[in-house]
Amino acid sequence: MPPAPDPATLAWASAAVRRFAAATNLLVAARRFRIVGGDPRDATALRHLLTALGAREADEQQQPNPQQPSDLVDQLWCLGTPEESTPAVEQAADRPRGATLVVIDAGRYLPAVDEDAFGPVAPARPGVLAVPMLSDDVFLVSTGRDPEHDPPAEARLRWARRSMPVARSVAAELRDGGLLRGTRIGVAMFLEPKTAVLSLLLRDAGAEVVVYAHADETDDAVADALRSAGLTVFASSTATLAEQKRLALAMLDTAPHILLDDGAHVIRLAHQERPDLLPTMLGAAEETTSGLRPLRVLAARGELGIPVIAVNDARTKTFFDNRYGTGQSTVFAVLDLVDGLASGAHRLQAGPTPPVPARRASGGLAVPVGRGAAAVAGFGHVGEGVALVLAALGFRVTVAETDPVRALQARFAGYAVAPLVQAVRDADLVMSATGVPDTIDLEVLRACADGAIVAVAGGVDQEIAVDDALAAGVERRPVGPKAERFVFPGVDGGPIVLDDGGCINITAAEGNPVEIMDLSFAVQLGAVRMLLERGDELERAVVPIDPAVDDITARTALAAFGTHVGPLPTGTAGLPLARQTGTGGVGPGLPPEHPADREPDVRTHRFGDPT
Repeated sequence: MPPAPDPATLAWASAAVRRFAAATNLLVAARRFRIVGGDPRDATALRHLLTALGAREADEQQQPNPQQPSDLVDQLWCLGTPEESTPAVEQAADRPRGATLVVIDAGRYLPAVDEDAFGPVAPARPGVLAVPMLSDDVFLVSTGRDPEHDPPAEARLRWARRSMPVARSVAAELRDGGLLRGTRIGVAMFLEPKTAVLSLLLRDAGAEVVVYAHADETDDAVADALRSAGLTVFASSTATLAEQKRLALAMLDTAPHILLDDGAHVIRLAHQERPDLLPTMLGAAEETTSGLRPLRVLAARGELGIPVIAVNDARTKTFFDNRYGTGQSTVFAVLDLVDGLASGAHRLQAGPTPPVPARRASGGLAVPVGRGAAAVAGFGHVGEGVALVLAALGFRVTVAETDPVRALQARFAGYAVAPLVQAVRDADLVMSATGVPDTIDLEVLRACADGAIVAVAGGVDQEIAVDDALAAGVERRPVGPKAERFVFPGVDGGPIVLDDGGCINITAAEGNPVEIMDLSFAVQLGAVRMLLERGDELERAVVPIDPAVDDITARTALAAFGTHVGPLPTGTAGLPLARQTGTGGVGPGLPPEHPADREPDVRTHRFGDPT
């Protein structure tokens, strides 16, 4: 095994990969990459990081077959000279229609790709250039400069849509089956391009769609694009708290038959303010752990008035969205924010300032951060993903977990394990991944070192006890965009809390990568189908997702990656969803666990054939 790259080179690779992710909103894990040219030490560092994040390097000795999707390179990282990269780009561009190639100019000192070599380019989204003369499916990204153009929201929606083949496929089945005609669906989620695509897919499948979003989760340009497409949108990034409630109630007053929620805020608002609407609703779907917790309490009290499909608990959501999507997007968002702070304001270590490449705008990759000691609170799927990404970037990770089994998992995964108040004492970066209020309480905040960065990886209000800190006399001193030092009385310094303890990948970035939300939204669409087909039969409870939804979602995603597993069991083609009895049990449409012709022999043969 080759030695790990030196910290300075790994810091450069970290900044390059983060710039790629910020420009494209694409995933690193599960993608196939090739590195072209450059200093072998730089290539080694980049290879080390990409593979640690879950990407797979293409075999340079294998001649790719353009007609075989599993052979195609998704990302071409160019580190050397344009003379090296141009033929590599032209070769990789030979691919079937719809198979996206992203060419990344990661030249460390000079541009590694000559954009003029491929004809006119056009902005596809901020930081991404389309190359129509070469192919409709080839795009260029430079990690060494800021984007020159900010294309309209419609272009950003097109970019998201092209990377959502699974949701498109499931929505097409709904459209062809005519199930959504006459159905009104309320979408209450982070309003950005991916959610906009989901809303449009529902509209195109026959539903009437109404949209609501919280102010700090609203991209106004995307909201306007949906309005231009004919959807009713109740959202504004400048809305006050009272105005947000008014907008959410206005959306509910359209009487949606189904609600798709993130955090269960609108589902709970319907119970609190519009209970008369509940009997007219088929149900709702909730896609977060933190949103399902209060709904399960309502159900236990007998106060949940509609069935709510637990989208979050689907394996094709939790295993990927929570772990890979939230892990990448939250850690990258934190480090991108810290990159913008003065180096003396925080504890995170930085690499040397890189030379300025030609044609790079101001900002660029100056003094990238990305190493030191990190404490992760919680080791569920989100905590696993956060720890994995931090370790890949060179951090020494300590996990704090109160569940002894999960703590043992963290130990087996190679991380140190300690109580949270102890783990934060020497940490340069503290990330909460529990989704539980007051995880970072006053005692933990006081224990944090001066200049430590504290952030939340997709949680709930007051996961960092901000209100308690203010009540204890904490002074908030701005140190940069979305960053404040919390100074306790009688203390000179204190930790730096990012974005008021908000869900950092949403409030300070663009949410999870497109491919990840493609899976989650495909599950949402599966939940919609469950409610349409048998919402009136389901208990007024938190209902598990049908296993068939997971199966079809995963198989469709594998096909999009050019990978196939064994054939579907007999009787499952076409996804006729299983009918459940109550919240469990399997009925028509899903094969039984052991079909009659394959029932296991319950007798032991270990001691010879039974008589």
